[in-house]
Amino acid sequence: MSEITKENVLAYHKNGKIGIDLTKPCDSQYELSLAYTPGVAIPCLEIAKDENLSFDYTNRANLVAVISDGSAVLGLGDIGPFASKPVMEGKAVLFKKFANVDAFDIELDVHTVEEIVNTCKAIAPTFGGINLEDIKAPKCFEIERILKEELDIPVFHDDQHGTAIITTAGLMNAVDLTGKKIEEMKIVVNGAGAAGLSCAKMYKALGVKNIILCDSKGVIRTSRDDLNKYKIEFAVDTEAKTLDDVINGADMFLGLSKAGALTKEMVAKMAPEPIIFALANPLPEILPSEVKEVRDDVIMGTGRSDFPNQTNNVLGFPFIFRGALDVKARKITEGMKIAAAKALAALAKEPVPYYVKAAYHNDDITYGKEHIIPLPFNKEVLIWVSSAVAQAAFDEGVARVDTYDHEAYKEHLRCLIYGCPEDA
Repeated sequence: MSEITKENVLAYHKNGKIGIDLTKPCDSQYELSLAYTPGVAIPCLEIAKDENLSFDYTNRANLVAVISDGSAVLGLGDIGPFASKPVMEGKAVLFKKFANVDAFDIELDVHTVEEIVNTCKAIAPTFGGINLEDIKAPKCFEIERILKEELDIPVFHDDQHGTAIITTAGLMNAVDLTGKKIEEMKIVVNGAGAAGLSCAKMYKALGVKNIILCDSKGVIRTSRDDLNKYKIEFAVDTEAKTLDDVINGADMFLGLSKAGALTKEMVAKMAPEPIIFALANPLPEILPSEVKEVRDDVIMGTGRSDFPNQTNNVLGFPFIFRGALDVKARKITEGMKIAAAKALAALAKEPVPYYVKAAYHNDDITYGKEHIIPLPFNKEVLIWVSSAVAQAAFDEGVARVDTYDHEAYKEHLRCLIYGCPEDA
């Protein structure tokens, strides 16, 4: 891999990373008449009679808005809308590269819940879905809640749900490998922002009963008087105050905090065959090498590509939107998220394609403690996750399509990746 230097990165980002291309020819007088006036009046009048036809006669059915106010960008914090644009462009690149979903990045120079909601509602007729990104908690929760209630297109805050979906898939397979009973597990989540709270909710839906959250001030407990309404939901009645107080006997640690938050001494106190997802970037809460110094029975994942079990949101959002868009879903439900997690967990058990092994220079990648989550370059993720999401949307009655053929849709997705026989 080439060295990542400041000069190389800036050269890559010069003039941006995305553009617009035509999907229909416009090389003659006739085609110009079709593309614009007078021909364009015909689809306009059809849509005026039925707004749902905007999904058929425009690019809306394959277009997502990536929206941010730049208030919580990666690990950089509140850097504002202009500085957030490279990240949002990058998100649009991933949508297109991994799932052939077109995306416009839209950086907002407004910051209140009301302003962001009103802006999203005003531009919603352009898009088939909205991906909220890097908006500070807790306002991100309220923004998503209102938009989901008031819009009839999928609204998805990836900082919350993406991490929850991927780690839930990992948790499912870690439970499978260790034989733990999910309802008896003790899970400690360090970091109670958007991602931490969403993960806790999804684990709870999965059947976990003992979840303890910690934020920068310690354990989220009922005796604290500084908790917002989102944290209060997970407050526990305990005298424990610190991460060190609650890590003893924990079956799982999920870190969404900062480097060094989990120590070797804490790892040593965890339950047998513990699960550690240390997801702080670029440096995790604890390095795998440090964990190995005190335990040899750990299942560990990080957010980095140079360690096993990378938890990468690119395994989620492109394919979730692909499935939702293809059935013209009105929203993304909890059932659709769980379906995505289950699909990822199931795919990790399948034989790893040769091209993935080649990309990682490793011929020995198989389901086990060091491979509980599919790798980002596995093209099969498109087929497994998108079809699972589409099926769930149809089953739950949030799809606009009248019929859905699961096997035919999977074959369509397979053709997107590998080409169809008739294309040969």
